Amino acid sequence: MSRLDWDSRRGRPLHGSVRIPGDKSVSHRALMLAALAEGRSHIRGFLEGEDTRATAAALAQMGVRIDAPAAGERVVHGVGLHGLRASAQPLDCGNAGTGMRLLAGLLAGQAFDSTLVGDASLSKRPMRRVTDPLARMGARIDTQDGLPPLRVHGGQRLQGIRYELPVASAQVKSALLLAGLYAAGDTEVVEPHPTRDYTERMLAAFGWPIAFEPGRAKLEGGHALHATDVDVPADFSSAAFFLVAASIVPGSALRLPGIGLNPRRTGLLQALRLMGADIAIENPRESGGEPVGDLVVRHAPLHGVELPVALVPDMIDEFPVLFIAAAAARGRTVIRGAAELRVKESDRIAAMAAGLRALGVAIEETPDGAVIDGGPIGAGTVESLTDHRIAMSFAVAGLVADGPVRIVDCFHVATSFPGFMELANGCGFAIAPAG
Repeated sequence: MSRLDWDSRRGRPLHGSVRIPGDKSVSHRALMLAALAEGRSHIRGFLEGEDTRATAAALAQMGVRIDAPAAGERVVHGVGLHGLRASAQPLDCGNAGTGMRLLAGLLAGQAFDSTLVGDASLSKRPMRRVTDPLARMGARIDTQDGLPPLRVHGGQRLQGIRYELPVASAQVKSALLLAGLYAAGDTEVVEPHPTRDYTERMLAAFGWPIAFEPGRAKLEGGHALHATDVDVPADFSSAAFFLVAASIVPGSALRLPGIGLNPRRTGLLQALRLMGADIAIENPRESGGEPVGDLVVRHAPLHGVELPVALVPDMIDEFPVLFIAAAAARGRTVIRGAAELRVKESDRIAAMAAGLRALGVAIEETPDGAVIDGGPIGAGTVESLTDHRIAMSFAVAGLVADGPVRIVDCFHVATSFPGFMELANGCGFAIAPAG
């Protein structure tokens, strides 16, 4: 069977301690910087997902030795800033928008040509937001009317620029900073709203001089990266499904240890608390330059809110499951300022609106968000559009629906959360392959 459908239905109250896989964004960046560093780096907590493995495979194609001594571990033998070699074959990013956009920046400064390709979903995602500012730095990148594949021409002399992002995007910022490693002079990126600063923190950890604060980052080309060991925190975006699930299923209490709590990533935590969620942070600490902590979530009645627009950049990946929280809440939730959702793995506003309507939820789609009236969630069939976060979000909806929720095409869940079904069922979900 070429596609995988799920049935999700009411299970039992959620209990236990759930070990969430490593952060995908940190895993991508750790691989890239370790590859460009001088010396050997040991990465622990690496996400064993299809997206991150695609990035590892692309780096290996360019001559980087990457060992996998155990699941969740990688040992990267860095080749230095100028040690990558041309690949005879295109570099396949799979479904990873992060991988493609960051590699575009990294490859812009190489001496050789490269071609970046992706799957059918990634091939529909816009790339001009990255290629246009890279062109201002002197890069030459050909696209198919702004879409992948990307043909990156080597041998270009890059010049640092000051760039004000028209739309806040950690991926675009990161691509420019990676290109800036190879550029003459300073590269400075200014954001309309602060986004996650994983790249900045990790560049500092690998020894590159960089100045950054919320909404601004600046570095100078011409330095070197030095190998370092990286402990990848558990992925907050993956934890989000369990935070919402335990919040809406009566009698639930879950512990999620070692979750990455970068303040540019945890907007959903604030949003859920505004809706009345009972989520505590225990044992706060720092790991590899990133704040982490254990999250303890207990069931609490949620109520609708008008989501503050300021939270949007810090929760852009978590919106699908927030839609489920809003559908299960009492009253109306209004979401604005989230037009970025329309150019993710799917048009996530349209996908969530269609799916919720199929389950009998009252939702009005707007250009940059939605208005959701919470109430009973019915049984039905929803389309994931091969979007991993859409699929997992509707698996959460099945926990409180009046009957089974069938989710069409869940194969791509493995891109970000391998083993999701098994982990979820272990704490009280009831997900099964559709017969």
